Amino acid sequence: MPSRWRPLCGPVSRIAMPPEVLGEANVATTAGETSDQDPPGALAEQEDAADDIWDEDESPALRRARKEAELAGGGDSTRAYLKQIGRVPLLSAAEEVDLAIRIEVGLYAAQKLRAEREGPAGLTIARHRDLTWIARDGVAAKDHLLEANLRLVVSIAKRYTGRGMAFLDLIQEGNLGLVRAVEKFDYSRGFKFSTYATWWIRQAISRAMADQARTIRVPVHMVEIINKLARVERELLQQLGREATPPELAAELGITPAKVLEVRQIAREPISLDQTLGDEGTNQFGDFIEDSEAVVAVEKVAFTLLQEQLQSILDTLSEREAGVMRLRYGLVDGQPRTLDDIGQVYGVTRERIRQIESKTMSKLRHPSRSQSLRDYLE
Repeated sequence: MPSRWRPLCGPVSRIAMPPEVLGEANVATTAGETSDQDPPGALAEQEDAADDIWDEDESPALRRARKEAELAGGGDSTRAYLKQIGRVPLLSAAEEVDLAIRIEVGLYAAQKLRAEREGPAGLTIARHRDLTWIARDGVAAKDHLLEANLRLVVSIAKRYTGRGMAFLDLIQEGNLGLVRAVEKFDYSRGFKFSTYATWWIRQAISRAMADQARTIRVPVHMVEIINKLARVERELLQQLGREATPPELAAELGITPAKVLEVRQIAREPISLDQTLGDEGTNQFGDFIEDSEAVVAVEKVAFTLLQEQLQSILDTLSEREAGVMRLRYGLVDGQPRTLDDIGQVYGVTRERIRQIESKTMSKLRHPSRSQSLRDYLE
C-alpha cells in the first residue's frame, strides 16, 4: 500500500482511505451486498481473503468459538462458549460505524478484484495489492463486529429455550442471523447495530425452530398462530382464573372455534413409541399400546376352522342353493348382495331368490347341519 495513505496504526478508517476508493465504494457496494451467491472457485492466495467477505458460511470468528466449545466436552460446551465470546469487549457506537465503513470498503475492494479476475480491469500491480489489503481488512472488520456481538445472540437465544431445540443449536442459528445482519447493516442511517441485528437474529432462530424443532414440520405461518394461541391462553387464564373455552379463544383471536380446535390439534407433539418409561428405562411406551388391528392367533385359527366347516356344509346343498347363500351373506368377498342383485346373476326374479333362500335356511337349521356350527356361536 502506498505510504501516502497507509494508516500509521490501528484499523482502516474513512480518513485513511484514498478519496477515489471511498467515492466509488459508496456507489458500488450496495449491489454487492445484495448478492447471495458465493464467488466462483480457485483464486490466487491474495484474492482468497477478499472473497471471504462475501461468504454466508461460518466466519473464522464463529468457527474458533465453536471449536473451543466442542473441545471442552458436551457438559461444559456452553460454559466454554460463553467464556470464549466474553473475552471480546463491547463496541461503542463510533467503533461500530468505523467497522461498518471498513466492511463496506472491503466489499468494494473484493468486488473490484473479482471483476479483474473475470475480465481485464486494467489494474496496476500496486493497485491490485492495495485492493487486496483493503479486502482483507474488511474481512477482519467483519470478524470483529461478529465477535463483539455474539453475546447479543446468546441473550436472545435464552428466550427460546424449552421449545424443542438445544440451547447451543439456538445460538448457532442466531449466529447465522448475526452474519446476515453484519452484511446488510447500513451505518449511514444512524441506528445502533444491536437494534438492527436483533431482528435478523430473531428471524433466524424462529425459522430454524419452525423447520427443526418439531418431528412433523409445521409451516412458519402456522407456528406463529400456535404461539399466538398459547399467549392468549395464558392471558385469559390469568384474567378468568380458569382455562378459556374454544369460543372465548376464537373471539380473542378473531377466528372460528373450529379453527381453534384445528390449531390445537396441529400443535400437539407426537410421542415416540420408543420412549422409555420408569426410572430404570427398561420398558418402552410402545409395549403398553394395544394394536387393535393385530391378529390374535387363537381367533385366526377359529376363523379358519369356521370357514372350512361352512364350506363342508354348503357342499351338501345344490349348486344354486350354495351360490345364493354365498352371495346373500358375502361369504365370497365379504360384500352381501341384495335379492335383486342375486336375481340378475341367476336370471330370475327377486321373489324366486327369496324362496330359494328361505328353503335353504330351513335345510341349514336341521340338526344334522347346524349342530357343527353351534360351538362357534357360544
